[in-house]
Amino acid sequence: MSKAVITYYGHSCFKVEACGSSIVFDPYENGSVPGLQLPSDLTADAVSCSHSHGDHNAAHRVKTSGRKLNFDIRKITVPHDHHNGTHRGLSDITFITMPGLTIAHLGDIGRLPDEDEYAQLSRADVVLMPCAGYFTINSKEAAEIIKHLKHPCLTVLMHFREGSTGYDVQESIADVMRDIKNVKRLKTSNIIIDSDDVPDEVITLQPEQ
Repeated sequence: MSKAVITYYGHSCFKVEACGSSIVFDPYENGSVPGLQLPSDLTADAVSCSHSHGDHNAAHRVKTSGRKLNFDIRKITVPHDHHNGTHRGLSDITFITMPGLTIAHLGDIGRLPDEDEYAQLSRADVVLMPCAGYFTINSKEAAEIIKHLKHPCLTVLMHFREGSTGYDVQESIADVMRDIKNVKRLKTSNIIIDSDDVPDEVITLQPEQ
């Protein structure tokens, strides 16, 4: 039915290539995320930014073609915190859908989904999910969301601290893995997803730099 290539650039930034189109999620400004820098030659047909913070909305860092996308894209807005957005504002969950495959990027979701949001997430085959707290849901909340996803579903963790990358106030990936069990740590920056064979697992990718 459909195949998608997902490439990770660290923090919450991914490039998805599918159906002859490409989109970059949440490119970050150079210097905004400790230890990370986007490639200078990053290109895509379109850019999607979940919210207006500098570590998520550096659309100018991506050279875009402006071509019409060959997959559908839609967004729902959620709070960036546990206080209905009054502390950090709002952030988007973005869904891209193609024949047989839906990918959800959770942006900086700051609290557990409500019933309607869970219903929409339950239709996703791939979920790109923050997990390290302070700015977003923490590892316990991420583990709770994973329980509500349909199966099979591939969850790709993002927005965590590891080594010299990420923010000191975030949980490290080692902390995260105490709450989210059986995380598969891939030593590659990208993965190919086939809609006929979606793996039912939780993974991390190495940032492409």
